This record gives sequence, structure tokens and C-alpha cells, in this order.
Amino acid sequence: MMGNTARAWIELDMNNLRHNINIMRSLLPDGCQLMAVLKANAYGHGAVEIARELNSNGIRAFCVASVLEGVELREHGIEGEILILGYTHPTQFYLLRKYSLMQTVIDYEYAKALDDYGEELIVHVKIDTGMHRLGERSDNVDQILQIFKYKNLVIDGIYTHLCVVDSDRQVDRNFTQKQIDNFNWVLSRIQKQGFSLPKVHIQSSYGIFNRSDLSFDYARVGIALYGMLYTLDDTEKYNIGLRPVLSVKARVSTVKTLFAGEAVGYGLAFKALHNMRIAAITFGYADGIPRCLSCGIGHVLINGQKAPIVGRICMDQMMVDVSGIEDVKQGDIAVIIGKSDKDEITACEIAEQAGTVSTEILSRLGRRLERVVLI
Repeated sequence: MMGNTARAWIELDMNNLRHNINIMRSLLPDGCQLMAVLKANAYGHGAVEIARELNSNGIRAFCVASVLEGVELREHGIEGEILILGYTHPTQFYLLRKYSLMQTVIDYEYAKALDDYGEELIVHVKIDTGMHRLGERSDNVDQILQIFKYKNLVIDGIYTHLCVVDSDRQVDRNFTQKQIDNFNWVLSRIQKQGFSLPKVHIQSSYGIFNRSDLSFDYARVGIALYGMLYTLDDTEKYNIGLRPVLSVKARVSTVKTLFAGEAVGYGLAFKALHNMRIAAITFGYADGIPRCLSCGIGHVLINGQKAPIVGRICMDQMMVDVSGIEDVKQGDIAVIIGKSDKDEITACEIAEQAGTVSTEILSRLGRRLERVVLI
């Protein structure tokens, strides 16, 4: 369904995506390829739509969080390598083979479970160098070497994750260097035991910015590919010309007068001090806007002007003050994220208001939103 008839929708600007691809590629060392991160429905953008465009631009390496995310991509014709970053239950191992997906070895015990499946599985081995989430600990090198000996594991890659590489604090820089040293030590031990190194990856979006000295086979690029960073401060700090791929829009469903002394919404949380015009918008917390933006903390854009949120945001709707905006009528477009005339709301701005990061805002965008691809 096209955006001009939808209740609420996402617009995907593929020109901006191509622009971001070129920027990120220009920052990579020779021989390093982009591995596009498509988990959480491509950070709310729409994994299939984004992956198709990435395929068209020569990207053939992807990673997702779950096996079903990988299956969805394959069922829509996405080509190339797809790595599952998280845990897959043994009852779903057959999907790895059926859909030519690569599974992360999340620890030594899991490697044994994968090998016990009895058929060859393509895997990437994750090394825990200090984040202590997933991966076999880097100091358990004997167990890591044993993983390389399992006959049913086709080891295509090995990687780790840098958990504070986005920070400029010296203590965090030191920790990042320690992670890199731990990882390189594991790689050296693997080689000394006579194993050839598989494909290696360590960098994320911020790793590319802050540790451009690292040169490996892949860089796992997520948020930067979509044209933004975690926060407004980061966006200003790096200032590399990324362009947001996503805009979010909804409809004005009603416009009415709220008389002085009347309240609006659940809990009657907002009371008018004077006569005002309010509009109901077809977008609520089930669509992805944080409920904590209620009662004037957040706003939308209508006809290029700010319309503050009044009362509590509902599951499917919210009310905004349009007293200062002329000619607002049923069916008009309200911009939740994106540009309206000369003004703009970014995911980073919403994240700052909500006390979180842009990735949380984007990944919570509702599945029921229509997606309109702008070529």
C-alpha cells in the first residue's frame, strides 16, 4: 500500500542508503568488506527491503540475530552469506542447512551440540574478549582449539565484539585495546596449532570510526548504514555526512476544540487552560513512539511546524496541540521522524527525549507500519 492511503507508514530513501554505503566503504581498509547488520527487521527499517537494495549494490554478507530472521531473508530471495549472531535451538539446526545460513558458535558446549547434529554446519566462532555476553572466553584457548577439530563444523569465520569502542574515555580505550590484544592472541594460537585462519571480523560502526587502524575481512556495520549514530552528540562529533534512510509519517484523524477546563486522553492527564485546537494522530506506542514522550515532552511536525503532544500517548493514537498551526484538517500528514518543510525530527532527538539511544527507537517501530520504498 502506498503512503498516500496508509494510516501510518515508513518511507525508505534508497538514495540515502546508497550514499551511506559509499561513505562506509570509503572508510574501510583495502580488502575489508561490509557485513550489513539486518537484525531487528533492519533496525526497524524493513529487513527485506533494505537487503534487496544492499544486494543490488554488491553487498553479499549479512548478519541477523535469529535463525528465523535469516529464513525470512532467504525466502525473499536475498543472496550471499547470512550469519546468525545469537542462539539457535538444536531443534532448528535443520533450518541452517535448508536455508544455507551460518551459525555463531556461542561457547564450547554449544560447539559440541552443533557437531552432534551429525551433519556439516557452516559456523563462525565467537570469542569473548571481555564483554562477557556470548562467545568462548579468550583465555580458554584449549577449548577454542578443540572447536576447530570438530569434524561437522565448517569454520568460515571467527570474531569478537568491542563493547566500549564508541567511548573516548581513556579507560574505555584501554579496555578496547585489551580486547583487541586478547583476540589477536587467540588468532596467533590458532595459527601456531596449524589451523588456517577463517574470515575475521571485529569492527562495528563505531569501530570503523575509532579504530580505523584495524584491518580484517569484514566490518559489521549497523546503525551507520541507516544514516545515524546512537546520539545527537555522536552525530555532531563524527559529522561524516550520513543521511537518514527512514522517515515515519501518520495521519491526522480528527481536529477539534478543547475548551478551557476540559481534559483529554487517559487519566485526564492534560487539562486546557484556555480554548485550544487539538488533533488526534494515527500513531501510538504500539507503532513505536515511547509513551514517556506524553504530556508535552515530545512533538510531531505538521505543515512544517511543531505540534506538542498533549495528554498520554495511547496504543494506537496520540493527541497534539495544533492551536498555532493554520488549516490543519483530517487526513493531513504528521511527521513522527523526518522532515517537514524546514524542520526535522530525528531518531536521535526522540531517543534523547526518552533517555535512550536511536537504535532502541528504531528497532521498536511496529510491524504494522506500511513501508514505502523511494528509489
